[in-house]
Amino acid sequence: MAKAINTLRLALLQLKGSSDKTANVRNAIIKIEKVVKDHQPHLITLPECFNCPYGTKYFREYAEQIPDGFTSQQLSKAALENQVFIVGGTIPELGENDRIFNTCTVWAPSGELIAKHRKMHLFDIDVKGGIRFKESETLSPGNEFTTFKIEGRKIGIGICYDIRFEEMARLYRNDGCEMIIYPAAFNMTTGPLHWELLQRARANDNQLFVVTTSPARDLAADYVAYGHSMIVDPWAKIIACADEGEQTVTADIDFAIVDQVRQQIPVFSQRRLDLYGTELK
Repeated sequence: MAKAINTLRLALLQLKGSSDKTANVRNAIIKIEKVVKDHQPHLITLPECFNCPYGTKYFREYAEQIPDGFTSQQLSKAALENQVFIVGGTIPELGENDRIFNTCTVWAPSGELIAKHRKMHLFDIDVKGGIRFKESETLSPGNEFTTFKIEGRKIGIGICYDIRFEEMARLYRNDGCEMIIYPAAFNMTTGPLHWELLQRARANDNQLFVVTTSPARDLAADYVAYGHSMIVDPWAKIIACADEGEQTVTADIDFAIVDQVRQQIPVFSQRRLDLYGTELK
């Protein structure tokens, strides 16, 4: 078995979207080509709903099949031509029985689709004086956990609202993940309150890297994203963070930190499952 890599160079592309799918995808491809030229990352991540506006009224109009649709084909080509792994944010997927899913695709440097995650927890909230949003009006939930490997390092995938569910992150940790990537689009109500908090909590609870990639903030959009794409290490320290505008963030991930934290604070071997046994043991 090949030895796992110790360091992974990661690039987060915080992209500003529009109502023009072709232009959105083209912008992503241009930014992929530029960051590969400038920084030679192993892995590039894109935002949630990077090819369309974020909103229930848009999902069906912009939905396409995976992997045969336009966006998938462009991401496959970009991964191959740039010899890089791509976590393709999310797009509205036209799935079986005419259902729509909010779906993240993962592409290998061969151009092959190696993973596909459908958002498991739909964003249905109604904050008094804040925001009301009901993804379930249009979307169906996914039912499968999703992991992939880069040179021996296991990575889990969640999407936005998935990050609020610690059980999901715990299962990824128990399955050997050392990083969880969440393409996400928090808003101007929940973003200032919980964006950083949830990432640092999931990283600290499960002693792994947490990565989020958000759309850039657009005050003219129907749904205004918070921005601030972020990388948090297993100590719950923020090691890289974007501002609110369109921006590229890069960092070298040192997986030795995962082992250090888990050895120095061995909470998983010290859990009192005799007292509070759960299905997550």
